[in-house]
Amino acid sequence: MRKALRWLLALMVLIGTLSTAGAATAAEPEAVDIKDRLLAVPGMSLVQEKPYPGYRYFVLDYTQPVDHRHPEKGTFQQRITVLHKDVSRPTVFYTGGYNVSTTPGRREPTQIVDGNQVSMEYRFFTPSRPSPADWSKLDIWQAASDQHRIFEALKKIYGKRWISTGGSKGGMTATYYERFYPRDMDGVVAYVAPNDVVNDEDSAYDRFFASVGTKECRDRLNAVQREALVRREPLEKKYAAYAAENGYTFTTVGSLDRAYEAVVLDYVWGFWQYSLLSDCGSVPADAAKATDDEIWNSVDTISGFSAYADQGLATYTPYYYQAGTQLGAPTIHFPYIEKKYVRYGYQPPRNFVPRDIPMTFQPWAMRDVDSWVRHNARHMLFVYGQNDPWGAERFRLGKGAKDSYVFTAPGLNHGANVAGLVADQKALATARILDWAGVPAPTVSQARPLAKFDAKLDVRDVEREPALRP
Repeated sequence: MRKALRWLLALMVLIGTLSTAGAATAAEPEAVDIKDRLLAVPGMSLVQEKPYPGYRYFVLDYTQPVDHRHPEKGTFQQRITVLHKDVSRPTVFYTGGYNVSTTPGRREPTQIVDGNQVSMEYRFFTPSRPSPADWSKLDIWQAASDQHRIFEALKKIYGKRWISTGGSKGGMTATYYERFYPRDMDGVVAYVAPNDVVNDEDSAYDRFFASVGTKECRDRLNAVQREALVRREPLEKKYAAYAAENGYTFTTVGSLDRAYEAVVLDYVWGFWQYSLLSDCGSVPADAAKATDDEIWNSVDTISGFSAYADQGLATYTPYYYQAGTQLGAPTIHFPYIEKKYVRYGYQPPRNFVPRDIPMTFQPWAMRDVDSWVRHNARHMLFVYGQNDPWGAERFRLGKGAKDSYVFTAPGLNHGANVAGLVADQKALATARILDWAGVPAPTVSQARPLAKFDAKLDVRDVEREPALRP
């Protein structure tokens, strides 16, 4: 009887335990939606959510200190976007170094690893600009610290591996971030990143322009550029009418004449930055016999006559400020143009920033980054285009670098990428990116992007900026 009673009591306890467990399971909340998880991050606010098949896409604002050394001295809202795939996937941290696009897009490493993508707008590009703007707080360390805070905030959600990436100024940004916070990322893919170590020594660019492409193409471009200066008077009248029609002014650069020459001197550089050798056929074959309209249209198509108007410069004030304080800027010569036709030459960044913004150049900034990369690079991949002027001064690796690479895509311009590398380098680069992201390929030869190409998400064209902006 006692045994039966003990058995009955045990059965009742077991039934009660199972019932309680079932009730507890039923009462557990469903998984928290990714939007709620993002908005639970202190300082994060939603601007907009946009649908895209297979993803969630969010445009967000994140509260950042104006000065990371003194966070108590004010904040600003920094624009970021999140292309959400799944928290079980790796994450790519992208910045172009300028404004962030609010249209869903996927950078090449994101396609390779089939992951999430966090994109950041660079500080001081609107709307991510403190008000009032203390321009002394626009430097590479402050920007790297922006990325570090975003990473720390989102790593709690996206717990798998992270890879940083960017093209041009964005590739520079990814490199600087790695220099100052080398423990954050598991890998870095920096595309077409200039490296102006000594600002006053730019002979590498002159050597580049003396040999790039073919002699026939170089001769065509040089002749059009020269002819645009020979015909300065009639073409500047056309420029004045164009400026009046569009409401362009030239207060910052100083005059229409200065702006005109700046646009014309960008012409050859701009062609090689954005075009391919196969595009040479679009350049007037005999500049001396070309009409004024043909010269104008060729220069405008490649350089853009709005570039050095106040309205064209305003968007890029943060870039020119950084070029004149830390990044450096190229200066090249024009041996095929008589000196009497060149009044100003390549003008310094100071000429493109309003005079009420003070600027002092820091020559040690790029030397420090260059030395760090040479001796400390880990899991870093630099990709350059053979015909891209910005690659004339590039990052190089020293004996201290480990599992890091510098590759050049043959025939490509400022849009060079892993897909454009020769077969063995393409396979190796893809394999290393996958491995750094924690999703290694079985063998190097089998390394392929994990996500299928999407014509809308995977834009492969070079990000078009006016010439002489990386």
